[in-house]
Amino acid sequence: MLARKSIIPEEYVLARIAAENLGKPRIRDRPRKARFIAKNGACNLAHKNIREQGRFLQDIFTTLVDLKWRHTLVIFTMSFLCSWLFFAMMWWLVAFAHGDMDKPCATNEDVSKWKPCVTCVRSFTSAFLFSIEVQVTIGFGGRMMTEECPIAISVLILQNIVGLIINAVMLGCIFMKTAQAHRRAETLIFSRNAVIAVRNGRLCFMFRVGDLRKSMIISASVRIQVVRKTTTPEGEVIPIHQLDIPVDNPIESNNIFLVAPLIICHVIDKRSPLYDISANDLTNHDLEIIVILEGVVETTGITTQARTSYISEEILWGHRFVPIVTEEEGTYAVDYSKFGNTSKVAAPRCSAKELDEKPSILIQTLQKSELSHQNSLRKRNSMRRNNSIRRNNSIRRNNSSFIVPKVQFMTPEGNQSTLET
Repeated sequence: MLARKSIIPEEYVLARIAAENLGKPRIRDRPRKARFIAKNGACNLAHKNIREQGRFLQDIFTTLVDLKWRHTLVIFTMSFLCSWLFFAMMWWLVAFAHGDMDKPCATNEDVSKWKPCVTCVRSFTSAFLFSIEVQVTIGFGGRMMTEECPIAISVLILQNIVGLIINAVMLGCIFMKTAQAHRRAETLIFSRNAVIAVRNGRLCFMFRVGDLRKSMIISASVRIQVVRKTTTPEGEVIPIHQLDIPVDNPIESNNIFLVAPLIICHVIDKRSPLYDISANDLTNHDLEIIVILEGVVETTGITTQARTSYISEEILWGHRFVPIVTEEEGTYAVDYSKFGNTSKVAAPRCSAKELDEKPSILIQTLQKSELSHQNSLRKRNSMRRNNSIRRNNSIRRNNSSFIVPKVQFMTPEGNQSTLET
């Protein structure tokens, strides 16, 4: 580094770097639009300035299920702990009012003719332990109820009812959080990119969906919506305008049999919002295509929903998904390493509207593709032929270098004999 600094002055290096930076055009990326649905299916929406917060308490069970796990566990622990402390205070008051604090802990009636409300409750600690024994029905046997105090019997009944309610609510909340439908949706996958290509003579929007589990999704259906910002003729701006687009399905119902990864196809026709969009216009359009997969989980019977979205940068024009299902030894095998792989195919760069008006565009595109394919095959064959010729020539040269010259020997009789090896 020292020698290099001594040879090239710093002023020259800085001037050259500045000249290179000025010569290169600066390309500023377009500000990225916030997507409505993330790739993992989460809604990118924030609720602000909600004044009626009490509505969440009216549906307390759903509120508890929607909370984060750390908050749910804190509420779960505090609900039991607070109920034990509350009823421990009530048992301590009952024992204090009856005068059980000053009496010895005697369980045999022969020793003492005096009966406490609860045996062996002489402090708040013992009252707290008795409260836990009553609510969780542990019953160590050191403390027990007597028929001396009717108020103590009422407290026992009340604590049992409250304990059952807390158990039902909190355990049900934990069960619902562990068996939520979106957990099953984690194994429903979508391709990273969507493609637009020609299928059956029509431009189609396609993406791939698959299920990683062997347990299937019953009555699975796919819905596609386009979300974009629109302005009505009256001048009203709709920031999130949703449009349903049909899915090409040979079955009359929209249900699919998701036993293997499928390519979901949408034919771009007059009903499609993509009808007027060409390949060049796609990058300039501010749209988002939302995909919703719904179905019933076979093992639990719970309805689940998986979502994803594709923006303009994630739609590949003139591509097609590579096949990933093969038949091996009598069974069908799915190679998930190629799940999102695509290959380039011939597709017109115009919109579907222009393609309907001029069907010859598709024929010309296919002819050009066929010619380019034939030219590539010719080049490939010529390259192979030239390589084979070069290989043969090199082999001949190598063989000629190993030829041994003829050697002549003189016999005693004076005859010449030639030996060739």
